[in-house]
Amino acid sequence: MTNTRAWIQAARLRTLPLSLSGIIVGTALALKDGFFDSTIFILALLTTTAFQITSNFANDYGDGVKGTDNEDRIGPARALQSGLLSKAALKKGIVVCVIISLVLAILLIYSSFGLENLKLISLFLVLGILSIWAAIRYTMGNNPYGYIGLGDVFVFLFFGLLGVLGSMFLYTKSLALISYLPAITIGLLCVGVLNLNNLRDVASDKKHGKNTLVVKMGFENGKRYHFFLITLSFLCMLAFAWQARMELLQSFYLLAFLPIFIHLKTVMVTKEPVKLDGELKKLALSTFLLSVLFFLAVKFFL
Repeated sequence: MTNTRAWIQAARLRTLPLSLSGIIVGTALALKDGFFDSTIFILALLTTTAFQITSNFANDYGDGVKGTDNEDRIGPARALQSGLLSKAALKKGIVVCVIISLVLAILLIYSSFGLENLKLISLFLVLGILSIWAAIRYTMGNNPYGYIGLGDVFVFLFFGLLGVLGSMFLYTKSLALISYLPAITIGLLCVGVLNLNNLRDVASDKKHGKNTLVVKMGFENGKRYHFFLITLSFLCMLAFAWQARMELLQSFYLLAFLPIFIHLKTVMVTKEPVKLDGELKKLALSTFLLSVLFFLAVKFFL
């Protein structure tokens, strides 16, 4: 494999649609209130992409060093685990991604706030730095939060609330209470993808001391937790349609939950973790589909 292909594998481009979902939904919410800026939109997408690739590199490095990625792991081989990239090379890749992420975040903040509002500039700079910290500390370091069952919390906060509400605020400089419903939806679905990953890898994670929520609660309870995440995400999006007084035809974005509920049925009847590997892509792409349909519904019907 060429070096370029190794870096592409480590970047795990298939994870990008999920991370972009929050930006698309946040932009749709801003559009609902009459705000849009193409520069902010493009920079927000690029910044989130940089954060996600940073996280993927760090996750590859952290799990590889700790031995969690090994021959027992289900799913695509990781770059460090398979020897495609060295520790030193992956570390340099993380540093480069952090720098790119910071530059993009600064450009995004400047495009939104200019130099007039130092309080908001400072707040979003801190949030940007925290996002980078969260991306790295999931599996890297002496006490990574992903190894003590806090991954779900951080994914919900950064992919859901911050991703959706933060991107909306960049346009509108304000937040409406109703906007929390789609933010919670996206956050729960992103946690669902992480939970699927943890359900699939429960045996390997337990063996190597990665105490995810699934390891702590067990495989069957992990599936019940997944049912809760998916169901609550649907109810939040349904509540948004009701609160926004959207007609039935205007709420066509809810159709994205059809493949999600089919996926949920598959998860609930699955007994072997290895069989859940294909479900990650289904839920991630369905979440992305939901965000795109939501954007279209808002743009053309609200």
